[in-house]
Amino acid sequence: MEELAVFGGRPVREKPIFYGRQYIDQEDVEAVTKVLTADVITSGPQVSDLEKHLCEITHAKYAVAVCNGTAALHLAALAAGFGEGDEVIVSSITFAASSNCVLYAGAKPVFADINPETYNIDPASIRKLITPRTKAVVAVDFTGQAVELDEIREICKEHNLLLIEDAAHAIGTTYKGKPVGSLADMTCFSFHPVKTVTAGEGGAITTNDEKLYRHLLRLRTHGITRDPEEMVHPTDARWYNEQVELGFNYRMTEFQAALLLSQLKKLPRFSERRKQIRKRYNEAFADMPELILQKEIPESDTTWHLYVLHLNLENLNCDRRQFFDALYAENTCPQVHYLPVYWHSYYEKLGYEKGLCPNAEKYYNEVMSIPLYYGLTDEDVEDVIHAVKKVVAYYTKLK
Repeated sequence: MEELAVFGGRPVREKPIFYGRQYIDQEDVEAVTKVLTADVITSGPQVSDLEKHLCEITHAKYAVAVCNGTAALHLAALAAGFGEGDEVIVSSITFAASSNCVLYAGAKPVFADINPETYNIDPASIRKLITPRTKAVVAVDFTGQAVELDEIREICKEHNLLLIEDAAHAIGTTYKGKPVGSLADMTCFSFHPVKTVTAGEGGAITTNDEKLYRHLLRLRTHGITRDPEEMVHPTDARWYNEQVELGFNYRMTEFQAALLLSQLKKLPRFSERRKQIRKRYNEAFADMPELILQKEIPESDTTWHLYVLHLNLENLNCDRRQFFDALYAENTCPQVHYLPVYWHSYYEKLGYEKGLCPNAEKYYNEVMSIPLYYGLTDEDVEDVIHAVKKVVAYYTKLK
């Protein structure tokens, strides 16, 4: 890397830029501080207000706030009734939680391949995988771009399948002008610090189905209800509550909700800035045969969570690892999203083998995510572009 460090005539920036980072301002700090001195600091009015606001943003009828995105997926899987003998079709390029939630419920994940241009789950692959045991589809809005919802919903309708949309990346995205969050049977969100808006941790499930909503509320709080209509042994005693099923403590705190409510006020400008940065990257890389640009479907107005740098390795004298390490040497610190889920050693032990999803496996060997978040300055963005072009030029020069 010593030769690379001086190639390009511009010094390496001193401070590293990582692929993602939260943005917290004084308004956020004050919102959290105010709640910390209140009488209630968990599962109170802030959480209720957050759920109402999420319904306004997503146009969903109901929202259930939980402690993280994985909890959201877990509860969605349980509310969907997944169990032993069921199969659930899942995106192959995603964080492991999208698939793990199926295992938590005792069902079997079946991995669908991706569209090699959009990197989202391929509806044609879904169709091929449906069997009499198929119960549902978990479709991931990877990078923030909405999946091909019309076709996937039609497939689910034809085969009487539930559709769970994993929108961990996609708060603020719309599909044909309608917000993600109101278009599937259940939609799961994550509010981890690298996401567009954050609660530190935090998640939510949205739905238009009242029965699913009531079930999710119970599952969030140990399976316990205070509603006499849901009890086996109802009483009018004010102190009485009853556990009617096995649930979990997946509740959200008041200070998490307060932070997220404050963050959501900034969602439009967070979204716009992410779009601007992606547009600048696309302009900079458009005429470079060494790079492949991700396709955005016209139906998706995307709030971008990730910018995937896709290497055309046929035009580069390096592999993905060499390119990745070279960017790190330039203090532009990428990440890889994601290992095909069934390549994880845990899934190997379950009997999954390589070769299931050829497009996903080829994608994995050729990509990395470069910095994309609200707090990047224009200078930061140009530094990232310079670093990418510098590494491309270096490895092209050696070809």
